[in-house]
Formats: sequence, structure tokens, C-alpha cells
Amino acid sequence: MALIYCVEDDASIRELISYATQSAGYETRGFESGEEFWRAVEERTPELVLLDIMLPGEDGLSILGRLRRSGATARVPVIMLTAKTSEVDKVKGLDAGADDYMAKPFGVMELLSRIRAVLRRSAPDERLTAGELTLDLDRREASVAGRAVKLTFKEFELLRYLVQNRGRVLSRERILEKVWGYDYEGETRTVDVHIKTLRQKLGRDDLIVTVRSVGYMIN
Repeated sequence: MALIYCVEDDASIRELISYATQSAGYETRGFESGEEFWRAVEERTPELVLLDIMLPGEDGLSILGRLRRSGATARVPVIMLTAKTSEVDKVKGLDAGADDYMAKPFGVMELLSRIRAVLRRSAPDERLTAGELTLDLDRREASVAGRAVKLTFKEFELLRYLVQNRGRVLSRERILEKVWGYDYEGETRTVDVHIKTLRQKLGRDDLIVTVRSVGYMIN
């Protein structure tokens, strides 16, 4: 669940945004001014900031500049929310590092769509690695030393579980529980068969280590 900070001095707009985003499944905190916002940022960095330009004290463009100059927040996506609609105002915000720009009044559905789009663009590619083995979790693709390896759904899930627990010995029973599910009634031999197939497809016997009488692990 993404954490969203909304910096907006109009209480009615701030409450509307908070209600809409929380209803959509986001964790949202609203702030009337930059001062409140910066205190919250020190405690926890958000995944997205909705930022009004016209604010009491420090304005939105100044806040955006500070966000981009700080290593901790430089890559946090920002959507500017403002009553200013001229092209010059939009260009200023985008040139200062804003990821998107919405003029008031705006529709809640459009705002949520923009939020989802910005979060998708800013999300890092999810990858797991173990030596020459790479798993792309978004595309569900595996490769060894750059060579693509075609895996079934369960083979990929098994390999992902092993890599996620790299360096830990996992018993066959534990693997069955986590990869096949609590209600799976198959015998632990199922794990051995899948491990054998994985080794053949990966072309490397040394990637998945057998720990005698216990289970398997990836170093």
C-alpha cells in the first residue's frame, strides 16, 4: 500500500483527496503547510506527494525544489495540484521536477488515474539475483548468465522462494507449504522432481545445493 502525502491548504480539497485515495487503498496523510509536511518526511518518506503551489509560508515550487535536492527524496514522484492553469505555470512546475500537473477543479477519478500512472512509472523493476541467476518478477522471466530460461509457473515460484531465502536451508516440507500451499497433499518427492527439472533447465547443478537429509538452498 503506497503512502501518499497531500500538501494542500484548502481543508475541503485536502479532505476530499484523503477520502478518495484512502478509499482506493492508499495510505494518505494531509498537511496544511510545508512545515507540517517536512516534519512528516523526517519520520517517513512517502511513495508519492500531491503538492499545491499556493501555500501559506513556503510555496509548492520551493518545496518541490527541496525534495529534488535531497538524496532521500530526489526520486519521490510529485503531482502538482493548483488553480493556476496557464502554460507558463505548468512549465515551471514540470521543469522544477514535477512528474505530473493537475489544475483545479479536477475530477476524483482522473486524479486516481494519474496517481496510478505516476506510481507505475516510478516503480523500480523488481529483480532477484543469485550469482549469474536473475529473476525478473514483473515479467516472470529467468536467466542464467544472460541466457533466458523458460520455466513453468510452479518452477518459477519455487526458484523465487529459494532465491528470496538465499543462504538459508529450506526443508522439503517448508517448500511444499510455501510454494504449493498449506492444503497441498502431495509428497515431498514433488519438490525433488521440480528441483531436478530446474537444474536441467538452468544448466547448472551448482546453483541449487542439496543439503543431505534436510532440503535445498541457494548460496
